[in-house]
Amino acid sequence: MDQSLIKLVNRLQDAFNTVGIQNPIDLPQITVLGSQSSGKSSVLENIVGRDFLPRGTGIVTRRPLVLQLINRPAGGVEAKPNGAAETLTPASRPGETNPDEWGEFLHLPGEKFFDFEKIREEIVRDTELKTGKGVGISPQPINLRIYSPNVLTLTLVDLPGLTKVPVGDQPKDIERQIRDMVMKYISRPNAVILAVTAANTDLANSDGLKLAREVDPEGLRTIGVLTKVDLMDQGTDVIDILSGRVIHLRLGYVPVVNRGQRDIDSKKKVSAALEAEKEFFQSHPSYRPKAQYCGTPYLARRLNTILMHHIRNTLPDIKQKIGAQLTKFQTELQGLGGPLGEQNSNNVILTIITEFCNEFRSVIDGNSNDLSVNELAGGARISFVFHELFNNGVRSVDPFDQVKDSDIRTILYNSSGSSPALFVGTTAFEVIVKQQIKRLEEPSLKCAQLVYDELVRILSQLLAKNQSFRRFPQLREKFNTVVIAFFKSCMQPTTKLVSDLINAESSYLNVAHPDFISGQKALAIVNERYNPTAPAPAPADPKKGGAPAVPTHPHAAEYEKEHNQGFFGSFFARGQQNKAKLAAMEPPPSSLKAQGTLSQREQSELDVIKLLVTSYFKVVQKTVCDLVPKAIVYELVNKSKSNMQAVLLQELYASAAVEELMRESDHVKMRRSECLKMIGALEKASEIIATV
Repeated sequence: MDQSLIKLVNRLQDAFNTVGIQNPIDLPQITVLGSQSSGKSSVLENIVGRDFLPRGTGIVTRRPLVLQLINRPAGGVEAKPNGAAETLTPASRPGETNPDEWGEFLHLPGEKFFDFEKIREEIVRDTELKTGKGVGISPQPINLRIYSPNVLTLTLVDLPGLTKVPVGDQPKDIERQIRDMVMKYISRPNAVILAVTAANTDLANSDGLKLAREVDPEGLRTIGVLTKVDLMDQGTDVIDILSGRVIHLRLGYVPVVNRGQRDIDSKKKVSAALEAEKEFFQSHPSYRPKAQYCGTPYLARRLNTILMHHIRNTLPDIKQKIGAQLTKFQTELQGLGGPLGEQNSNNVILTIITEFCNEFRSVIDGNSNDLSVNELAGGARISFVFHELFNNGVRSVDPFDQVKDSDIRTILYNSSGSSPALFVGTTAFEVIVKQQIKRLEEPSLKCAQLVYDELVRILSQLLAKNQSFRRFPQLREKFNTVVIAFFKSCMQPTTKLVSDLINAESSYLNVAHPDFISGQKALAIVNERYNPTAPAPAPADPKKGGAPAVPTHPHAAEYEKEHNQGFFGSFFARGQQNKAKLAAMEPPPSSLKAQGTLSQREQSELDVIKLLVTSYFKVVQKTVCDLVPKAIVYELVNKSKSNMQAVLLQELYASAAVEELMRESDHVKMRRSECLKMIGALEKASEIIATV
């Protein structure tokens, strides 16, 4: 059962590797890391019992090596896939071979390597194929499977050795490159970390343990391997480390003795090295009591047990993730048009137009299925434009921020003509009010433009959201062009209607509006302001069509007499020089402007006019805030919702260039191919894991 679980994970790994795609499932595996001089390669060769890894100085392992060890009982007969049998004999293989031991590379399916020297050469050849003959590294793994009766079923990932200083032609950032690659593997929660450290160095300076603790600070999934135990100084040992008194690891440490460089150069066999290792631990006074827990054979058994338990614990989670990933990629494939893509362009474009128009209406009406909880969107933003921006903008217009009191005085006198008015005329009131009403046209047109901008914003969001437009980039551009042109065509009647509403307000002043303060009431307010005890003013003279006469102050006559002022007396300052000019009857200046101190009459008339203008302007503001949004919704928003589908059908569905518009991008074709591969791998993985 133990080996069957590990074989199951190997099959899952192969299900993804055979299609050449990155495995989306975090499968349990043992990752081997350590510095370049820690003895990683020797540990792996001792576990396998064969020389098969490249040797040399500097970076030798330049790509991750996924090493799958398969325990296969000796027998000399291997069942072929078609049911026939092939008898393997030593004489049929060159070099030192064993018919029960061979290697297979995933990138060379069906080819068996009985000569392990050839395995080493193939690792070097394929590495240089991907990285060149320099010292570059690549994250693309080499998958090697070794069948042997002398191994325990294991899956190990040999990673490039950690280095700090570039040597020779190594890239200046070689340390960062290797670190990033190693972190990619060991940071996966389902990875068991095999940290290799030389025992004759300070454990606190171990590069492998330091990196392992970054991703596994509690040491729950890290097992330490102590190499070069035989090279330690006389009288020293690793007993304290093994007991966890230096750096504690829950999975513990295993000391091993590997071949030295002299042994490798002299072609010492791995089997002889394993015998020497066994003899060392059994004869060493410090390790003799625990010799059964030392050495490479125990390390292999320990790793086999750890990996088996790890797989058993993670299997339910792996099964759930495979199902979730399968659903995800099947959904994406449907969005890409299915395995072959839709063949009928007219049907596809009709569906896209219908879905787009339905979603457009839903977003504006607030019926979309994916309403945002983080910000306002769609129709809510249009409502914000109406009730916040436009409402506040219109109500912030002050009718007297551009009209001064002197301007009102001038208009009052100009409106009375050649005869001084006995009453406050309506002409001045109408002139001022109409001028101020026209000022509301600018914010009203600005409101229409803001709503137009929001519709364009909705269009952009829908084009980015809909996967169909990522499939057909030319259709997306055409969609955008047609809808923008349609919005612009709707803007023309919208701006005309908005302008007409403002012009209608300024063309007829409804002084009978119930919210408008009457002239009688305005006079009463002004009279009360200047003379709280004065009698009510006389009614308006209907023949003049104006407001009632402005009451004068009780001492107005004496005031006029004392200062010798005429009707226009306040137009000029009362200096001696001006008196002389008036007495001499000189012609009036080319430009006469109201200036100087206001008389009681002028002040009263001014106050009445300002009261009337303020009152009526508030009525107009209220009306404009109500009617302009209605006009914009009627001409722009509602017509966009109701007529867009017809416009798109006319411009796109009936177009002669439908086939051109429905041409898929290369990215979509590539992504569909990736999805098909991933779905195939996930379905195969699902079948494999269903057997457990």
